[in-house]
Amino acid sequence: MKIQMSWLLVLTVLACSGNLLAQDLPAGESLYQSVCKNCHGPTAKGLASFPKLAGYTAEYLTERLEQYRAGEKLGPNTALMKPNATGLSDEDIANLAAYIATTFE
Repeated sequence: MKIQMSWLLVLTVLACSGNLLAQDLPAGESLYQSVCKNCHGPTAKGLASFPKLAGYTAEYLTERLEQYRAGEKLGPNTALMKPNATGLSDEDIANLAAYIATTFE
């Protein structure tokens, strides 16, 4: 049973890693540099009242961007984030999340 659980864990990690590597990091970088860095900073460590993005997983960032895009209120900066996330496609979100998660660890 332990061996089966170990293999399941290994396969899960590999599947997640492969998904992250399949994203278009240059496209994510382009989005980050043109929009996100204005508030979250050049190294995603946040500026003023804008939170840091560095250190979060791609899955977490994807979930948040999808929630903003759907119009969910997540906090005091929702009014600022919603217009930025509304025009993002699923592919844009995946690329952006992968870029942030792999670049700003």
